[in-house]
Amino acid sequence: MERNETMEQNNKLSSIGEFGLIEKFKKGILVAQRSVIVGIGDDAAVIKMPRGSKYQLFTTDMLVEGVHFDLSYTPPFQLGWKALSINISDIAAMGGIPTFALVSLGLKKDTSVKFVEDIYRGIKRVAKRFSVDIVGGDTVSSSYLTINISLLGEVERENLILRRGAKPGDSIFVTGTLGDSAVGLALLKRADHPLLTTQKTIRAHLTPLPRLKEARALAQTQKVSSMIDVSDGLASDLIRIAEASKVGVKVYADKIPLSFSSKKGSKLLKKEPLDFALYGGEDYELLFTIPKSQVDKLSSQFTKKVKTHLQIIGEITPPEEGYQLLNYKGRKIRLKAGGYNHFLYNKGEKLK
Repeated sequence: MERNETMEQNNKLSSIGEFGLIEKFKKGILVAQRSVIVGIGDDAAVIKMPRGSKYQLFTTDMLVEGVHFDLSYTPPFQLGWKALSINISDIAAMGGIPTFALVSLGLKKDTSVKFVEDIYRGIKRVAKRFSVDIVGGDTVSSSYLTINISLLGEVERENLILRRGAKPGDSIFVTGTLGDSAVGLALLKRADHPLLTTQKTIRAHLTPLPRLKEARALAQTQKVSSMIDVSDGLASDLIRIAEASKVGVKVYADKIPLSFSSKKGSKLLKKEPLDFALYGGEDYELLFTIPKSQVDKLSSQFTKKVKTHLQIIGEITPPEEGYQLLNYKGRKIRLKAGGYNHFLYNKGEKLK
């Protein structure tokens, strides 16, 4: 056996991380069905339906106790709410609408029935709000509480948006504000956080709202060249668009939208709010690109349907220019992927 092959076999997950593992999976998977339009590598898989003018979307997300949440400050209702919301956010990022969900739970034997009912109450509340039908699932005994949701959706073929369509010269936009969820999580870990001034960040972390209405409005303009939801931090998710599209990016620190609550919470934590926006994650805002010539038209069409604020934060550049962040002083800094990456940490929760 050659030395390189031996080293490869001895590699631990901690040396390659979640995304390195995904890349290895991608290389070894053959797609036999012609109906698969997009497989691994986007917010959802895209499947061509036998008839009709729509694509089927398919996504899944898992939440694990001690990795994604801590029950000491995460109530079961909010946990159920979040579990379905983050899946809906993936469907939204493709321009689609959610339709059917399967809910699977891994439960400790001493879990109370009321606790499980509250999880389902949170799931059902979100399902009702976004017209999702819960059509099945599974329950098993587990050492840790685990929630896995698989979600189907659909999108008109002409409205499908992928990560890989960005072109040099495109403007980079984001909805809402960034960093709120990460600030909220950091405050939840403190016993002395003042809820009155930072409650927006707490809500952002525990009960995120997927930007489905906004995503549909954007998709229907048919002017968006690429899109992703901000789940792992602005830096990581913007670099995902860049890698998929084979382009560079330039982002302006003073353009990144930060809420009053985020700034207030960051001050209490003695940290920079920009760091939470870039590397925190779990904001579930929409990050997307538009050809510069279409910006005014899209903004006009969008604001007729939705009142959510859109903010230009930068532009797509040629690939040789790499990933750049212009700080508050206008100095260029290399933008690096941050946020949470499974297996690169021995233990603990997302966004520590």
